[in-house]
Amino acid sequence: MIKKIIVFTILLISTNSFTQSTSSSPYSFFGIGDQAKIKSVEEIAMGQMGGVLDSEYQLSFTNPASYASLLWTTYVFSGGNKVTKIDDGIDTQTSSAASLTYIALGIPIRGNQGLAFGLQLNTAVGYSLLDQSFDEDDLLIETNKIFGNGGTNRVFIGYGYKLPFNINLGIEAAYIFGGIENNILNRRLGVLLATKHKTESYVKGFSYKIGAQYTKDLSENLKLKLGTSFEIGHELDEKGDEYIILQENSIDGLIRHIDTIANYTAKIKSPLKTVLSAGIGKNNKWFLGTEYTFQDAIEFSGGIYDDITGYNYENSSTISLGGFFIPKFNSISNYWKRVTYRGGLNYKKLGLVIKDTEIKEYGMSFGVSLPIGLRLSNVNLGFELGKRGTTDNNLIKENYYNFRLSLSLNDKWFRKQKIY
Repeated sequence: MIKKIIVFTILLISTNSFTQSTSSSPYSFFGIGDQAKIKSVEEIAMGQMGGVLDSEYQLSFTNPASYASLLWTTYVFSGGNKVTKIDDGIDTQTSSAASLTYIALGIPIRGNQGLAFGLQLNTAVGYSLLDQSFDEDDLLIETNKIFGNGGTNRVFIGYGYKLPFNINLGIEAAYIFGGIENNILNRRLGVLLATKHKTESYVKGFSYKIGAQYTKDLSENLKLKLGTSFEIGHELDEKGDEYIILQENSIDGLIRHIDTIANYTAKIKSPLKTVLSAGIGKNNKWFLGTEYTFQDAIEFSGGIYDDITGYNYENSSTISLGGFFIPKFNSISNYWKRVTYRGGLNYKKLGLVIKDTEIKEYGMSFGVSLPIGLRLSNVNLGFELGKRGTTDNNLIKENYYNFRLSLSLNDKWFRKQKIY
């Protein structure tokens, strides 16, 4: 009953939590924002490696084939806080953003099937930049404040089926939706009114994923696992409005006039994304795996995207390496022996090119899964340290620290009553 109350409470607050500002990165200005990691805290703690992971009592989001291994009904929800140090080569600034990243429920079916559904953060927009101009006497004569917020979420449902010969197959469908706001506020010395250029847009569309996993027994205890998943190429529709707003030239200026200067539609084409994974390990003891993800360039067309200059998109890829270790899964006398310890590394080419400079990201992560009592439920903690971007060509470098927390609760549903 306590678990059901917790889950119900999380459902009540989740809608508001997903609408909060979930990014503080200048790089979220581009496209429809920073792409969130569509992975569980456990996967992220292992360098974002998760395509071969399957579990009887935990959810992995990289590969829908993993749902076939569920034997326990599993509730999961996660949140995090990211602290970013932003360096433009001259000055540094620190910002932070907190968010609820996912809430999901996995249900086993007949011992060889599994169903999972939930809500996840998909992209996040949250930035604020200030550009100032001075005259020969060092007097401030013009400022441009560039800021935005919003992002997209995804509601998903996935199904996995366990075939003979240790093969899992899975499929997932998701509906992506959300709103984004971008602003440029211009103030000039001696001018009575400030001018704001504002765009508001709404993004929606569907995406689909298929996956497979295969397990081979190398010995009595040692297992080789292979996995692959494909996010099918899809398009998102974006509709928006552009405004010119006149307001008093002060920090808290009152709005005087609003003109709608354009209504626009745009297309966001996301090509096929492929994930290839492999790993080796021993059940409930240790595992080491690697993963390679790649995708052709995302394409933006129509509306405001037709006037884009200064940046473009190319092919993206990610290489991940990670694993876990459990000293003694069923230890009764020593709690810390039942804890799962995780760690990993990753290298990512974002596919974003600004001023002919390719943006790359490097990261390392680690975490623990803390058992709750003697049951299979866990509190999962994850920590990420990383670097993104560069100060070359007047760009921005980010050094970030990300703390993640998730709760995984397990129960048995649809059990037949026994009479003794």
